[in-house]
Formats: sequence, structure tokens, C-alpha cells
Amino acid sequence: MTTHKNLLGGPEPTYLPENEDAYRLLGDESLPPAEVAALHPTFSLAWAMLADDAFEAGRVIESYAYARTGYHRGLDALRRAGWKGHGPVPWSHQANRGFLRCLAALTRAAGEINEKDEAERCRQFLRDSSEEAYAALQQ
Repeated sequence: MTTHKNLLGGPEPTYLPENEDAYRLLGDESLPPAEVAALHPTFSLAWAMLADDAFEAGRVIESYAYARTGYHRGLDALRRAGWKGHGPVPWSHQANRGFLRCLAALTRAAGEINEKDEAERCRQFLRDSSEEAYAALQQ
């Protein structure tokens, strides 16, 4: 990973640590995301997958709950990685994608249950965190 000096004076990008064991388990076709989340509850990607699966099956409240769990676990991880409540969370870094996907899933589910303020806050947070993720995850 290359690091670049931020010439604009804003916060440096935050890069979450990789969890190779969780990625390996997700790659194992016999382990569904729920089992990976149970084994690695701080791994936001598993929660994002659960949120997406529930939403696609029409279980919007369940999707909201999964997305919110992964979002909060991701916020905790970001803070542990030095994030101060704002600044870039690059989509290009694989370990950040679970958090960003949870944020997008929370935006989507909040909109579906008429939590308009929350949906807008989450949408803006996603955009502020990563324009690339915002573009990639727009539904």
C-alpha cells in the first residue's frame, strides 16, 4: 500500500486491518455469511452480505438490522484504526468495503422503512467517506 501526503490539510485516509481468516471462511462455499459473522462478529463484510441477502428476499427490517450491526462494528473498527469521525475511507482498500457496503445497505433499508433523515445522513456519510464507493453502491 502506498501512502500519499495529504496536501489539502484534511484527515488522512483510514485503512481497516485485513481479516484473512474471515475472507477465507467466506470463500468456503459450505459456510454462509451468518456463520462467518458468528465466528468474526467484527467483520462488517459478513454483515453486509446478510443485509443484502435479506433485502433481496424482501426482509427489509432484517436487512436494516444486519446493516446497522455491521455499520456499528465498522465504526468501532475505524475508531480503533485512528479515524476521528470524518475523512476518507477508501473503497479501493478491500478491508474498508464491508463497512462501506453496510453503510449503503443501511441507506437503502432506512429509505424503505421511511426513515428519510437517517437514509439521507447515511447517503451523505457514504459519499463523504468514499466517492468511489458511493458511485459503485448506488441502487
